[in-house]
Amino acid sequence: MKLRVIPGIFVFCLMVSCAGVETMSEEMAAQAAAEASAFQWETERFADLRVLRYQVPGFSEMDLQSKKLVYYLYEAALCGREIIYDQKYRYNIPIKRTVEHILASYPGDRTTVGFAHLETYAKRIWFSNGIHHHYSGTKFDPGFSKSDFECWVRNTPGPWPLRLGQTLNDFLIELLPVICDPRVDPKLVNKKKGTDLVLGSAANFYDSDLTQKEVEAFYRELIDTKDTRPVSWGLQSRLERGPHGLRENVYKIDGLYGSAIKRVVFWLEKAACAAESPAQRNSLTKLVKFYRSGSLRDWDDYNIAWVNDIESEIDTINGFIEVYNDSMGMRGSWESVVAVRDILASRRIATIAASAQWFEDNSPLIESHKKKKVKGISARVINVIVEGGDASPSTPIGINLPNANWIRAEHGSKSVNLANIVSAYSQGGGSSLSEFAWSPEEIARAKAYGDLADKLHTDMHEVIGHASGQINPGVGTPKETLKNYSSTLEEGRADLVALYYLLDQKLVDLGLMPSLEVGMESYDSYIRNGMMLQLRRLKLGDEIEEDHMRNRQLIAKWVFEKGRSDNVIERKTRNNKTFFVINDYKKLRGLFGNLLRELQRIKSEGDFAAGQKLVEDYGVKVDPELHKEVLARYAALDIPAYSGFINPKLEAIMSGDEIIDVVITYPMDFKTQMLEYSKRYSFLPDWN
Repeated sequence: MKLRVIPGIFVFCLMVSCAGVETMSEEMAAQAAAEASAFQWETERFADLRVLRYQVPGFSEMDLQSKKLVYYLYEAALCGREIIYDQKYRYNIPIKRTVEHILASYPGDRTTVGFAHLETYAKRIWFSNGIHHHYSGTKFDPGFSKSDFECWVRNTPGPWPLRLGQTLNDFLIELLPVICDPRVDPKLVNKKKGTDLVLGSAANFYDSDLTQKEVEAFYRELIDTKDTRPVSWGLQSRLERGPHGLRENVYKIDGLYGSAIKRVVFWLEKAACAAESPAQRNSLTKLVKFYRSGSLRDWDDYNIAWVNDIESEIDTINGFIEVYNDSMGMRGSWESVVAVRDILASRRIATIAASAQWFEDNSPLIESHKKKKVKGISARVINVIVEGGDASPSTPIGINLPNANWIRAEHGSKSVNLANIVSAYSQGGGSSLSEFAWSPEEIARAKAYGDLADKLHTDMHEVIGHASGQINPGVGTPKETLKNYSSTLEEGRADLVALYYLLDQKLVDLGLMPSLEVGMESYDSYIRNGMMLQLRRLKLGDEIEEDHMRNRQLIAKWVFEKGRSDNVIERKTRNNKTFFVINDYKKLRGLFGNLLRELQRIKSEGDFAAGQKLVEDYGVKVDPELHKEVLARYAALDIPAYSGFINPKLEAIMSGDEIIDVVITYPMDFKTQMLEYSKRYSFLPDWN
């Protein structure tokens, strides 16, 4: 599970000295501040996006063996990056390659308005790993005309990504409506109630004519609800029509996406030879075994080995993991993250992990839904070195894996906070605080504690939230019972765990925060975002479909409504502007606890009807007048709604066949990096 960032809520990055948590020395902090002020964080803006850079502190001081390991994992992370394009939409790779070829080779006039739109379209494709918006899932308006595109193609020398036997004319006839007609595959993931979730979604996890009923019937025959260690059915395959009915086309080295997976495996095997420890070598070897077999049992074996490798300073996430891009919540999108532990900052998150059983025992859950023994929670703060696939350019700020509930229960989980990513967001600038906060006191509290509150919320969400609670025996996994609502409800459940404890004296006693003012700031920012700020990401008239947005509005609107009689949260107006003001933080905490109890009950009992009602009643519909107001207020602030990152670049310095050093640089140009990636890491065929 991932926690995505909410751009605009990071206010200041400051060091808070709390008992029990070691902080930077004044000298170290001053040096870090000087380096940050000299670094150019934001490189460009286009559409509703901005592109940032992030630093990797301490990379140059790593020993050679560590640098080699990082380099091998870096290459593995980039070799699989094209897989997500094809997973998201069957036309993404041919469109991407066509657009890139025009940008590289078109001999005509490049100063026209149309060609400027083409360059922006290319950047949006790179940013979103396809032609649908990375967050809303809505297909882009390209900004240029069909005649413009046809002119560029016909006047640029080939080669083009044609199907076998296809003419250029037929290629254009097929591609132009896909790019320019808003009615063709308009939504990446369509979760609208009453819609066929499979037919209505453009994501390429199913044959384009498959229906939701067919998919459900196929897996109904496979899934054993009595299995206490169920595999994650569908995670590593595309469901297709075969000569004898439906079949899973498995992602593996000699299967679907095999040409890219082969390169990933090549580098993972090198990484295994350079591993820091036997545990890490075992983990990487099992990952290679999974990529060779495509077996979900091998995937589970790898995840268990990965969870048990808790000592390695360098780590990677690599595989078909999160299911947000699948309307059915089954199929994993390929991603990779390579990172190194931030030892000093990890002490904060480790303190939380060490108290996991206390948090479980003292939660407001029904007793039978609590874990009697919380196992194997490993938590750390990391500095990202490179990201690929579904994790890039738009990245999470927190990750908790594995997603299989039975592995969590028996073996534990790993939680990470991506420190240098969070820092880059903060350094990138831009805040809506003064526009949407009600009082000077609220603003002052946000400035004093906003950064710490954000970090603690991420830590508690990932470390405690996703690891808490248990499912009743024989109920089945949430993917089976809660279906397309499972991701929304799980993210909401983890958020509520964080919110409930952020106003608990326990966090002060642990030395994680100086006072409950930190929790109050967290409540302020969460309600502001859930009720108003995130609406800037939607077009006027749209409903909410993205899981994280649904969960935030569900929580905020539910507690607002349930606390109305006690005026717990008050809707106020000043100068024709709307504000949501918390009047009673203690009662609000109680409401968060009540909703947490209900969401855990829904998950534990597999209560689809109750989960569906909560999401549809509170998480989907948008107040049109409030939405219009938020869009107008944000337009005046000139803050892009979304941010993503250019990766650092690693280069191996060779002496013959030996790596003698690995150097890191920080590229400035997004287009240059994306075109370089396309030349070096395009291993898939034009059509899959």
